[in-house]
Amino acid sequence: MNRRTLDVVDQAADHFARGDWKAAYDAWSRSGLDGLGAAELDHFSTAAGLVGHHDELVRALQRAFLAFRDEGDLRGAARCAFHLSMNTGDHGEHALAAGWAARAAELVDEIGEDCVERGWIAFLRMFRAIGEGDFTRAQTLADEANATGRRFHDPDLVAMSTCAQGRVAIYTGHFTEGLGHLDDSMVRVVSGELSSFIAGHVYCTAIEGCQEIGEFGRVAEWTAALERWCDTQPGLLAFTGQCAVHRGQLLRLRGAWDDALREYSLAAERYLELGTTGAIGLTAVETGDVLRLRGDLDGADAAYQRAADLGVDPQPGLALLWLASGRGTAALGAVNRLLAEPGGPVQRCHLLPAAVDVLLDVGEVDRARPLAVELSSLATSIGSLTLTAAAATALGAVELDSGDAAGALPYLRRAHQQWTQASSPYDAAVARLLSGRCLLALADPSSADRELTAARATFRRLGAVPMAELASSLLAPASPPGGLTAREVEVLRLVATGRSNPQVAAELVLSEKTVARHLSNIFGKLDVGSRTAAAAYAFEHGLV
Repeated sequence: MNRRTLDVVDQAADHFARGDWKAAYDAWSRSGLDGLGAAELDHFSTAAGLVGHHDELVRALQRAFLAFRDEGDLRGAARCAFHLSMNTGDHGEHALAAGWAARAAELVDEIGEDCVERGWIAFLRMFRAIGEGDFTRAQTLADEANATGRRFHDPDLVAMSTCAQGRVAIYTGHFTEGLGHLDDSMVRVVSGELSSFIAGHVYCTAIEGCQEIGEFGRVAEWTAALERWCDTQPGLLAFTGQCAVHRGQLLRLRGAWDDALREYSLAAERYLELGTTGAIGLTAVETGDVLRLRGDLDGADAAYQRAADLGVDPQPGLALLWLASGRGTAALGAVNRLLAEPGGPVQRCHLLPAAVDVLLDVGEVDRARPLAVELSSLATSIGSLTLTAAAATALGAVELDSGDAAGALPYLRRAHQQWTQASSPYDAAVARLLSGRCLLALADPSSADRELTAARATFRRLGAVPMAELASSLLAPASPPGGLTAREVEVLRLVATGRSNPQVAAELVLSEKTVARHLSNIFGKLDVGSRTAAAAYAFEHGLV
């Protein structure tokens, strides 16, 4: 190298030491990889990966692997092989990941003596065991990796394996133990003990583990910590997609749906830049869920289809979409299949609330009841506030649909309190709407009116059009005002919500000529001359 190139390399090393990944990457890119030593190539690969250049990460790691091997540093070569396996696997290159895992194992066997790299090999084997559904072996391998990391005082391996112990424990239903391990791993991150790549992996893995079981208190705390960590890494692109997804999930829970959709869009852009297109499917599912709640069924269907095209199962959100579209048989078929598939407690947490909704809607109350009880048992074991609230909602809905409105009401009042505590206005409003239905069944219309009116106000504020319309239908007086017929009220309600004549005709399965005749009758009875005036009348008289 000439003097100028050496200066650039020194600058790159200085940027790397300060954690300025973009500057380090740019400097090393200017100098070129020729002439860099094994350790410098390893560092360049880290900088390339953190700023989103996967192909260059792989290229540099491969050269570092060869350089370490040629120097006789088998442990350095094994570490490169481990990182190559992890990174190619993250990008869906599973054959390469398996090949590099095997190469790392060969090198460790060649080393012969006990070394920390044996712990990293155990970690890779743990992933394979999880993929095969062998959680007993996965737990053994996670424990082996953790013990090795502690024996050799490797903070990265200890943190990664502790996080893995937590995820495996949760998969096998040991929730308290699992969450304890996740807390332990996160403390190691926030204390600054870990390298940046490992810190990012632990952050995202732990947050995902909590989100899967509805432990949104931890999700909120750790997402805020992840966001602060990302902000301190100049030029960081890796892990920012996951950060945006988790922010979106929290915003959706809190009713900030526009903001949630923007975060999902941002996450998809980041994943695209990183080349992890499979993860875009996850953002599509989340997007579809929000659009479905808003009543944008076509948009939700397109989002779910995009997820499926990318290899991500959009269920059970898609079943709920079919239910909202009047396709109860299709929704029931999907739920029956999902319930019959083998799955652990994490999968059941995700499935059961939707399954109860579908079964109740198609009249299968007796099948919904044990699922609501199972959900309640899971919620008790986990201690998650949102899962506990979901279980109370499900139990209340089952009692209501079985004809026991008095028995349902305590569940639903508790659900409303818990959803409110969890800062989830949509779900709290659902509990109030169900409470309103109970009170109507108990011949207490004044109390029902208060619950339904409050629920409708929340739904309107959130833009949850289908649920707002349902609340309005329950609030509609027994005898329509102005001498309107029941059919005219249906037409007026849709017109007041902005539907055109063709849209009203399609929704009510009428001809456009019939809709026009109904509107003419409505204008005459109400003595109004425009759709705007008719809509105002509908709002004034609680028809919408």
